[in-house]
Amino acid sequence: MPSLRSQISAMISPLWVVFLILAQWRVSLVLGDEINGGNGDGSSQFCSIDLASFLPPPYGNLSYSSCRPVWNTFVLRYYQSRDHRVTIVLSALYTAGWVGIGFSKDGMMVGSSAMVGWISRTSHAHIKQYYLKGRTSSEVEPGKGDLNLTAIPPVVVLDGANIYLAFQLQFNATLEQQPILLAFGSRYPVNHKLAMHDDKTTIRIDYSAELPGPATSETGYFDKMKRSHGILGMLGWGLFLPCGAMVARFLKQKEPLWFYLHTFIQFVGFLIALAGVVIGQALYNQIHADIPAHRGIGYFAFTLSILQILAFFIRPNKETKIRRLWAAYHQWFGVLTLFFGALNIMLGIQVAAAGSEWKIGYGFLLGTIILTAIVLQVLSMLRSSEKPMQPSSFPMN
Repeated sequence: MPSLRSQISAMISPLWVVFLILAQWRVSLVLGDEINGGNGDGSSQFCSIDLASFLPPPYGNLSYSSCRPVWNTFVLRYYQSRDHRVTIVLSALYTAGWVGIGFSKDGMMVGSSAMVGWISRTSHAHIKQYYLKGRTSSEVEPGKGDLNLTAIPPVVVLDGANIYLAFQLQFNATLEQQPILLAFGSRYPVNHKLAMHDDKTTIRIDYSAELPGPATSETGYFDKMKRSHGILGMLGWGLFLPCGAMVARFLKQKEPLWFYLHTFIQFVGFLIALAGVVIGQALYNQIHADIPAHRGIGYFAFTLSILQILAFFIRPNKETKIRRLWAAYHQWFGVLTLFFGALNIMLGIQVAAAGSEWKIGYGFLLGTIILTAIVLQVLSMLRSSEKPMQPSSFPMN
């Protein structure tokens, strides 16, 4: 019978991943609350502000056709007139550094033009157009760009804790679909030279919408794709694959039922995760969101899951010597797959600036999975300790 020390070690060793996941999730919750100001209803909070009280005309007295949170604390307002003049007001929480909005043809940074604003240490307001010639700070050229500003000067205003960038652009035709770059940096520009951004993202806006509201039909379509991507990721990586792993760990005594259940659940989880990856790639092809960490971890976890599927087809017989090596490979690659899958779910919720309901929902799911695993492990240890000692094989006199 295994010793108590070995039983405790058996229970603790696979749970190192659990503590890493919980720590990362706690950081994600705290950061998310700080970034979003603890209020998920950003539209009602910021779009009811009277701009006329601090922005000069025409920026302060226009009836903007759209006002909505777009990323982190960024709120975008815009109005497009019949003569193809687009008025834009971008606001964000501000403490120091700079805030920028760029216009891109393909969703990429290089070759784009941007408007960047900041309040200097001496409380002077600055707003300037930049040409994003390359990815380094030296290739971001101040005073250049392809944006056709109107004769109305752009302005930047600090009102309370928020900075407001307002400017007007003239186009030759109705502005419709447009990839938008959003970024901010915590360091002040020196001689109008921008320091490297702290964070950035890419979104797509339909400026042709005339009715106010949180999203246009195109943007609503992308929102549905984002939700589908997130839900499928949670179901695949967060529910089915962990459940299949627990079946293999805790139901080995139910031979061969555990094997068929494990195989079926893992294949279903893999297919759901595959659907999530496909939708995520389709979404990236549409909006070119620049989130390399989420994409990289996602493809890495998916590659690990493919290797797990291949392990099913090369499963050696129990009698062979290589079976132990195969079992160790299958077990630890499975642990890595579940860890990076959970990590990427939390990262995806964070970079998408999803509401607290997503964090609470996945937190509940993750907590349930972890609690179930702990309870099953304890029950397994208790069953092991209750097994009777094997009778001695020596003959009795």
